[in-house]
Amino acid sequence: MRIALYQPDIPQNTGTILRLCACLDVEAHIIEPAGFPTSDRHFRRAGMDYLDQVSIVRHDSWRHFEDWRREAKYRLALFTTKGAEPYLDHRYSDDEILLFGRESAGVPEDVAAAADSRVVIPMRESLRSINLAMTVAMALGEALRQVRVS
Repeated sequence: MRIALYQPDIPQNTGTILRLCACLDVEAHIIEPAGFPTSDRHFRRAGMDYLDQVSIVRHDSWRHFEDWRREAKYRLALFTTKGAEPYLDHRYSDDEILLFGRESAGVPEDVAAAADSRVVIPMRESLRSINLAMTVAMALGEALRQVRVS
């Protein structure tokens, strides 16, 4: 199980997500360009000393990430407000990457088209979106519940 962030643009969210990945022993992928330097104080503060404990893989572009993913034969589940499959109904697997788009814009259509599935966290229609770090925590919690059976 892996998390991938497509061009994240809020350092506090990214730091919080990386801290979550460290605590749950989940590899994190960042697809560049990010909207902030990794030396950003908000990023470092949100990640605290956990940033040294997480496996972070950086990809300098979507194309490089996608080439790597296809070669490794990982499935890709895109979490999007435009998704069709509710996240609690999705069947997760160990060879899956959970992909999350930019806080400000999601992902472009070519990225969405590459996904094996488009997953949504159902919410009130009158509201726009759930905070990215919260979305990752909800999705990762369910995915790990399914694949890490005791």
